[in-house]
Amino acid sequence: MSLVQLNKKSSVPKYKQIVNSIEEAIVSKSLQKGDRLPSLNSIKNRHSVSRDTVLAAFNELKNRGIIASRVGKGYFVSSEDVAVSKKVFLLFDELNAFKEDLYSAIIQSFGEHVQVDVYFHHFNEKFFLQIIRDNLGDYSYYIIMPANLPNTLDAISEIQQDKVFILDQVHPEHANYPAVFQDFEKDVLEGLLQLKSKIKQYKKFNLVFSEAKQPKGILSGFLEFCKIAKVPYQILNTFEAESIQKDEAYFVLEDKPLIQIIKQMKLKNFAFIKDIGMISYNDSLLKEVIEGGITTISTDFKLMGKQVAEMIQNKTFKQIANTSQLRLRKSI
Repeated sequence: MSLVQLNKKSSVPKYKQIVNSIEEAIVSKSLQKGDRLPSLNSIKNRHSVSRDTVLAAFNELKNRGIIASRVGKGYFVSSEDVAVSKKVFLLFDELNAFKEDLYSAIIQSFGEHVQVDVYFHHFNEKFFLQIIRDNLGDYSYYIIMPANLPNTLDAISEIQQDKVFILDQVHPEHANYPAVFQDFEKDVLEGLLQLKSKIKQYKKFNLVFSEAKQPKGILSGFLEFCKIAKVPYQILNTFEAESIQKDEAYFVLEDKPLIQIIKQMKLKNFAFIKDIGMISYNDSLLKEVIEGGITTISTDFKLMGKQVAEMIQNKTFKQIANTSQLRLRKSI
């Protein structure tokens, strides 16, 4: 008996009947992981359907991670979990506490029948391009965090446009893609303006900023605030925690300099508010509890994850600015 069964009188599209036949063969153990499928041409010729019909069926199964192709060898069963309805590619810049919250929210919003595979480009343009090109055609949807990398459109444009969703940073070349993003300049400016009276109590306001990793919008928002508030400031592109000064405030964007400053404060017997002011970007449980709490300006990563998952599930294609919030604690 043929693996694929087609009923030409059925109202079910032929490509879907091919999908159903292969799923049934996997469930019944007629096909198992690693088994080779009949070729496109053999199914086409046996059932008098177009090659495009067979290819559409195979692409659906491939995008769900149920089958995989090997160059020159054909298609093979790669997973026996036929309950998976979608397979999603998720490309982050790096792993940190905020990305864990974002990833968890995406997983929870999709539910158990969607498989999400996560990758990291670590702010490396070559990695970014290679990871995408190595996974072309293997997923139902692609959620991509380009960070501040240049030339990302070269790789992104190779993916079918209605399968791409941009996350976190949106550049002008991404204008035609749906996205959930942070308006870094606006969020930073509004957050700092709420802290204006507290920041002005210090002699200088320092931003610890890495041009290679951090969004330029954060720098723009910081500079606009300093202009409006008329506060002395300094941009610290390289940072040595030993150089922290009394009566100065610091705006830090990563955990490492935050911990380094706290360590130096203890060595110098400095205290928050009285000697040093501290504001951090992106909230976490650590910042909520360490040293009585660190003031943060942060987007809602759980909401970001939920929104991008809902956009995919509802097939809505728009760009959404994620919400941001100031959390005032005992560091300034």
